[in-house]
Amino acid sequence: METTIFRETFGNSPKIRILEVLINGRGLDWSLTDIAEQASVGWTTLHRIFSPMVKLGLVKFTRTIGKAKLYKINEENVMARELIRVFDLITREWDNKVLNKIEITA
Repeated sequence: METTIFRETFGNSPKIRILEVLINGRGLDWSLTDIAEQASVGWTTLHRIFSPMVKLGLVKFTRTIGKAKLYKINEENVMARELIRVFDLITREWDNKVLNKIEITA
């Protein structure tokens, strides 16, 4: 699994990987299966971590398609908005550093 600046900053834990998937794909609804696959997290671990995230309001249920329940990061939740803000700040700063390195060496 390729590392990202978000995981490098906060650690490569299952919770961070789940948050990263949801924040990075914030415009999308995600099934639990898709979240588990994208975050490289086992089913049992996902359920252990995901339920408290829903209870805290970080993640919200959006709809059901067939048997699959879909979820997304809850951008109406203050904590979720702050996590998104930090995610965007970290990735933007990292992108700027990478671009500056390319300009200097080019």
